[in-house]
Amino acid sequence: MVRLFNVALRYGLVVLVMGVLWKLAAVSMGGVILPDPEDALVALVQAMSTQIFWEHFGVSLYRSVTGMGLAWIIAFPLGLVMGSVKRVDRVLSPFVFLTYPVPKIVLLPIFLLLLGLGDTSKIAMIALILGYQVLVTTRDGVRSIHPKYFDSVRSLGGGHMDVLREVLLPAALPHGFTALRLGTGVSVAVLFFVESFATTRGLGYMIMDAWGAMDYLTMFSGILGMSIMGAALYEVANVLERKACRWMFLRAKD
Repeated sequence: MVRLFNVALRYGLVVLVMGVLWKLAAVSMGGVILPDPEDALVALVQAMSTQIFWEHFGVSLYRSVTGMGLAWIIAFPLGLVMGSVKRVDRVLSPFVFLTYPVPKIVLLPIFLLLLGLGDTSKIAMIALILGYQVLVTTRDGVRSIHPKYFDSVRSLGGGHMDVLREVLLPAALPHGFTALRLGTGVSVAVLFFVESFATTRGLGYMIMDAWGAMDYLTMFSGILGMSIMGAALYEVANVLERKACRWMFLRAKD
């Protein structure tokens, strides 16, 4: 309960500060293009009372969560292997680091051609972009382990599974979850971009459709809805990290 209260207080203060800045900006711009925050909040509440809003929200949430899950399932084990097996790393790391700087979002037209206009292409794009972050961060985290930890486990008679359980996973999980947690913002940003093309569902489509119709209150309802979704995904990833890396937070308390 204390942690929940602290999270609510933290977000409440941020919302308050942003609301004040938003109000000042709206007043300075005349409240036409940028509506007052209270008007946008009322529009959001009204939108949340409609089925169409939750349909858009549910589609966006499904795409984002599925893409993040797919990125983690593929990239984390691969990063673990690359960081711990030098022969695998020598083969794969040139491919990873050669393609890592390439902006993956430019591949969206190719994904749409190969995977179609449905959810598959959009989920794959999110997974690709986020997967690189998880892969590189996990691989670097494993490679930074001091050799003495491996020697300690092996000197006690530990085998490969003991090394994996006692050394590799405790070192890799914090790095992997940090990449996933910070990647929630990237996931939502990519989601907005991919939902701006060749789709009629999702908060990104809702925002762009309202923008084209100059319905700014509905547009800001979609923006606030996507912001709430991003914040919720961040906190879920944070909770998962605390559960999976419990020893790290216990040590921090000491």
